[in-house]
Amino acid sequence: MDKLKKVGLTALGTALVSTASFAGEMSVSGSAGMTLVGGDNTVTGNGFSQSDTLTFAGSADLDNGMTVSVSTAIDGGIMDANSLTVDTGGMGTIKFAGTDGSGPVGAWDDVTPTANEEAYALVAGTPTGPDGGTAGDNNFTYTNTEMMDGVTFMAHYQPSGTADVRGTEEYGIKYTGMEGLDVGFAFGDNESAAAVVENTIIYAKYAIDAFTIGVQDNTTDSETANADTDFRAYGVSYAITDDLSVSYNIASVEYENSTLEDQDATGMSFSYTNGSMTFSGSMNEVDNVAGVSATDNTGYELNLSFAF
Repeated sequence: MDKLKKVGLTALGTALVSTASFAGEMSVSGSAGMTLVGGDNTVTGNGFSQSDTLTFAGSADLDNGMTVSVSTAIDGGIMDANSLTVDTGGMGTIKFAGTDGSGPVGAWDDVTPTANEEAYALVAGTPTGPDGGTAGDNNFTYTNTEMMDGVTFMAHYQPSGTADVRGTEEYGIKYTGMEGLDVGFAFGDNESAAAVVENTIIYAKYAIDAFTIGVQDNTTDSETANADTDFRAYGVSYAITDDLSVSYNIASVEYENSTLEDQDATGMSFSYTNGSMTFSGSMNEVDNVAGVSATDNTGYELNLSFAF
């Protein structure tokens, strides 16, 4: 009996060793940096802060031609995002985001070219930005870049988190088949919000020589009365050299609520890279922050980061 046990254990150990031998890869990348922020009408105090991120990534090829990959990001010692992706090898990819997943509405909510931050960021108060649609944990995103030349299709599903809320769906399509051109359209209903919000976005970007110009139009239609918004943004960036870029951006928000004034924002940004180092900054001004008349604020940001 003891001999049989030894034979069985030996066979089991061999099977475990064989199972652990597969064509897989693991990698670790990261970044660290410092940021200085400031602005008027706010008490900044010590405007310096540090950021750091570690990303662990792994992938393995399956016998059927598919590839499975996993990614986990740790930001400031806290789990920031993790996902599992299956590349079907010709029929698109399916991504399951266990943490911090979003669909095409969030991915394309503002893609106007900028060297650093959007025009409506960095100032005191709570400026109105574009609605990012659904974002959360344990959701699915399907992406196909091989349906047609230059066409990318995305579909996103956020399962219901409560018994009385339906799952949320988003769809997006973009075209990059012409050199320098990037045009996209996305829509979806945010069923996870307290009141359902329908999001529709459309954008266009065109790069010619060292310039990239872009325009963005987003509409939110809420079930809440007088809560609809229209967001529009323009941006232009110029690559002075391969390492130095500057940009100018403007953005406006129109409110259905007649008691709110249009929010208008302007911003200038720059970005300089030298090897793994990036030095970037922005200076923004927002009038009528969140639609409140005469609430005009400015803010700035300087970043120094290193990738490794």
